[in-house]
Amino acid sequence: MTATMSSEQALVSATRGFDALFSNELAEARDIFSSEPSAFHQLGFGVCAFLEAALGMEQARMGDAGRSLAAAESGAKKQKGLEWEVLAADAVVLEGLVHALSESYMGYVQCLYSLNSAHSRFAKLFTTVFPNGLDAAPNTIARKPSSVFRWGAQKEEAPAPHTPAVDEMIVAGTAFGYGLFNLVFSLLPKGVQGVVGLFGYKHDRALALRALNYASGRTDTHAVFAGLVLMTYHGVVLLLAGWQADEARLVREYQAIVDRTTQKYPAGALWILNHAKIQRMTGQPDAAIATLEAGLAPGHKHTFQQADALLVFELAWTQLALRRYEDAAASFIRMTELNSWSHATYYFIAAGAHLAAAHEQGVTTAMDRAQELLDAIPGLIEQRKLTGKDLPTEVFIKKKLDFYRNKQRARGGDPARYAEAVGINLAEEMALFWNTHQRIPASVARTHLRIWAALEPKVDLGIDLAETGTSGTTTPVETAFKPAPLTTEDERAVRSLLLGIVLRTLAMHAAKGAEDAEKATSTAILARSRHFLREARGAHVQLNTWIPSVSAFEEAVLELETVEIAEKEGKEASWQPALHAASAHLDAALAASGSSVDLSSRLDSRVAMLRDEIRVKEESLRK
Repeated sequence: MTATMSSEQALVSATRGFDALFSNELAEARDIFSSEPSAFHQLGFGVCAFLEAALGMEQARMGDAGRSLAAAESGAKKQKGLEWEVLAADAVVLEGLVHALSESYMGYVQCLYSLNSAHSRFAKLFTTVFPNGLDAAPNTIARKPSSVFRWGAQKEEAPAPHTPAVDEMIVAGTAFGYGLFNLVFSLLPKGVQGVVGLFGYKHDRALALRALNYASGRTDTHAVFAGLVLMTYHGVVLLLAGWQADEARLVREYQAIVDRTTQKYPAGALWILNHAKIQRMTGQPDAAIATLEAGLAPGHKHTFQQADALLVFELAWTQLALRRYEDAAASFIRMTELNSWSHATYYFIAAGAHLAAAHEQGVTTAMDRAQELLDAIPGLIEQRKLTGKDLPTEVFIKKKLDFYRNKQRARGGDPARYAEAVGINLAEEMALFWNTHQRIPASVARTHLRIWAALEPKVDLGIDLAETGTSGTTTPVETAFKPAPLTTEDERAVRSLLLGIVLRTLAMHAAKGAEDAEKATSTAILARSRHFLREARGAHVQLNTWIPSVSAFEEAVLELETVEIAEKEGKEASWQPALHAASAHLDAALAASGSSVDLSSRLDSRVAMLRDEIRVKEESLRK
């Protein structure tokens, strides 16, 4: 900080940089943050790098973020006053999150140890600023010299009086940091939470969300960050938790935050993204696509490439959810131009989309294009590794490629054309880990069910799809390219899992009376969903070791949705047995999971989110 720049002047200057960042003006934000050496500006520069790293999974930017954040922490610790303690705590928690970006257990443990030093800081800050809790007026006036960063005897000097802007930063920043810290701990995988317990930490996710909500309603820059965290959390819960105790309330809160932030920063890609997410989660996928395409139009500012990449990523999944396979393939390939995260994963999903276009829509060039993409994947994995290890999705993909090469040899086909050995679509299988099938339209669900049931060896769905409606259903065309028969129990288990999930989705549509799905009884559809989920759960898999745990999780969701559907249809329903059964399924899911199981950390997080929703429901029943 320059000799003449006070903490308020530094804060006001840095705030202009954050305003530019939230409006998609990344280059302008960097210029502002690099114009002064204050810790506020160093933090801003670190936040830019952190968001680039977090949003785009950019390995190079992770290092830049860590260095800038460490410099901000060091600079803040040299100053006296609550505002500097808040700033240093911001830097520490963001440094920890940089480690967690790898989605690996080692990354989570590094995150834990980084955050360990922040625990006492956040607790002391929260006690100082909110001595009587969040519901009482905050305390920033009676400001004693801080001891959070002091070691050893030294002469303490009284900090300078605060201005309203600095007071607001202290209040919003403390609530934000405390909330974010506790939310991060609550979302760590179960195994890492065990390590957390050794330090005596006990997270309180409900309090974390209250603190973030409080911060989001303030006027400091921390309010926007708190809103962004809440948007991300609500979006993830809606997408991955599988079931919500009060989805309508969650959507209302989510929408209110998005609307409030959009009003201030209408051009910000992050807010456009969350608006589209809400549309997709509430059954408006076509509107979501329109919102995303408008946000990516040439008229918008596009200097924040990583934020734009998220729009494309959401667009790709939404297109895939609507079976717009060629569009989805193009969008996933476009991702390789926007960030350096796993190009192998983008290629794999795009290859699956091309295969679906060849198998189901007769696109003549799609099979060749799929094979080209699959052939390129091993080289991409070797070129790009994170922390010296393959990403979790890449470990999964390498196993799949080896499997289909071996299957092609076993069936006597051309080894160079192993895409011909694919039966269950690669993109739809990967979509299981993003829970894409839970919110697809009824027409898409029926089309999926018809196609998957017809794969050799065929299976009996146990329901008449014609009785579930026909509006919008696509009848597959006869093509020269046929999906390969499912010759292994692993493949058949994936099909059973997909059938179980999509049948459950169709039952939800029946209960809502969506389209003309009400013609079928949801009870019969749910029974068949349970049949296929249990079939997948009991399969003797060799390659797809993740299926038993994911199937157990999906059966937990089924227990909850069964009671919810019964309530909607005016039938007698009992929540306690369903909640108990769902919890037992989640216990089984965790027992079947582990660090050696593909993408297990993602499942761990899903289990934690669903357990929270179950607790919320249990509390509401006790009122």
